[in-house]
Amino acid sequence: MTNLLKDVPLGIRFIEWISGKCQYRRLDRMTWHRAGVLGLTYLAYTCYHMSRKPISVVKNVLSFNCSGISPPPDLFINDSNRDTWCDWAPFDKPNASALLGTLDSAFLFSYAAAMFLSGFLAERFNLRYFLALGMLGTGIFTYLFGIARSYNIHNLWYFIFIQGINGILQTSGWPGVVTVVGNWFGKGKRGLIFGIWNSHTSLGNILGSLIAAEFVEKDWGLSFMVPGVIMGISGFIIFLFLVPNPSDIGYIPPGPYGYRKLDVAHSSDEGSGIEDAESIHNDDRRIIYRNTGRHQDAVDLIYQRSETSPMLSTNRNTENSSEKAIGFLGAISIPGVIEYSLSLFFAKLVSYTFLFWLPQYISSSTTYSATLSADLSTLFDVGGIIGAIIAGVLSDYSGMSALTCAVMLALACPTLFIYDYIGSMNLVVNVLLLMLAGLLVNGPYALITTAVSAELGTHPSLGVDSKALATVAAIIDGTGSIGAAVGPLLAGFVSSQGNLKNGWHNVYYVLVASEILALVLLSKLVYKDLKLYAQRWRAV
Repeated sequence: MTNLLKDVPLGIRFIEWISGKCQYRRLDRMTWHRAGVLGLTYLAYTCYHMSRKPISVVKNVLSFNCSGISPPPDLFINDSNRDTWCDWAPFDKPNASALLGTLDSAFLFSYAAAMFLSGFLAERFNLRYFLALGMLGTGIFTYLFGIARSYNIHNLWYFIFIQGINGILQTSGWPGVVTVVGNWFGKGKRGLIFGIWNSHTSLGNILGSLIAAEFVEKDWGLSFMVPGVIMGISGFIIFLFLVPNPSDIGYIPPGPYGYRKLDVAHSSDEGSGIEDAESIHNDDRRIIYRNTGRHQDAVDLIYQRSETSPMLSTNRNTENSSEKAIGFLGAISIPGVIEYSLSLFFAKLVSYTFLFWLPQYISSSTTYSATLSADLSTLFDVGGIIGAIIAGVLSDYSGMSALTCAVMLALACPTLFIYDYIGSMNLVVNVLLLMLAGLLVNGPYALITTAVSAELGTHPSLGVDSKALATVAAIIDGTGSIGAAVGPLLAGFVSSQGNLKNGWHNVYYVLVASEILALVLLSKLVYKDLKLYAQRWRAV
């Protein structure tokens, strides 16, 4: 095996061997690999969100009297715990909301702080190892939270420690998956592709809620342990099959002229990239022909593998690399990065307040059980899936990402007010308003963290020799994650002030104010979008 292809995942090697035996020689390999990358990264980030969702569901039984619920048959009930058997110290105190908010903050602040470093590392390490190890670690610490029930652990610092480390480990997810998808797909219809692909966030939330709800009234420890096991298994699948970059299997990364294989002798797309590259002499220099539509340009492309560790990036920051990773200051100087980052701070504050508190809000504002409240909360994420796709399509069609976000943010403000005041009227109204709120809140959030981040990470101001996709994605999402950390903490504090009804009304006032600030921070970019649109219209 040549240096060029020495780190092809074992699963890919096996599939290539099987396809060769079955004589599927004319299969479009690039399409096949791109579909596989979409599927694997979708699986990965679905699991990341699935593993962070159970805490929002389990809050209902950690801190509230459960005297209407039948205890498990193996639980010994006596006079001292007959009415509070499913409360869990130290969350059985009057300040339970504040303590649970502390757990959210431990996760989210550590996540936000580590995200900036994670983007730096993702530009420089092999993303297959980066994601696989991150997922395995996340699975372990999610499982460790759940065993607190089995081992009767009541120490607050244990839960804070687990949540903090989990937050750090989960930062491997977003820079990793966005960079991998950005490596494989060009700019054409990026908003639509990312909009559909980004539904993994909402799907993960839905699965996490449903799994946790299945066990929450029987054994809340399983609400964490089951997602933890699934996460670990998925990380192993990523290790076996994920190809982080087309160059790893002998293809040129996407550019304005599309893909060509590393075969100087054949112009056909038949056969696998692995076989084409292996058929060439072991020298690391390859000549690739790129069709510009005018003539064939010969381009020297140098691939340099690290001889010290396969975990080091194969196309970043090496001596002969054609692309170099840029630093933090270089990334924030890209036009639009600061504006989108600050706007995402407030947009993600709203989204994560719903993520961590919506089941409890529904339960406290209605007569629904903990299980039904958790199931209902998934409708917010169903709306989020639709919103992400709509935002992506509108962005592709109009070419105005900032304006697309601004319109959805503006519409979200009255929707949140309406849901707060009449959402508990009946089940049908609750369902419809929840989905609409999810659509309008998560649409801009999804667009900024995916298509916008990918676009800015390959901005023309970087020049042809630099790439900052993971760094930009980490800066934007990291800034947003600080807002995500502030939101649930603020909601826990505000909701506990005064009576329950007024407390939650005040939370919604904070959320609406956050949406307005997110809109204001995009105003400069919206103006630029409208100005460019006017220029194009006059030119026509």
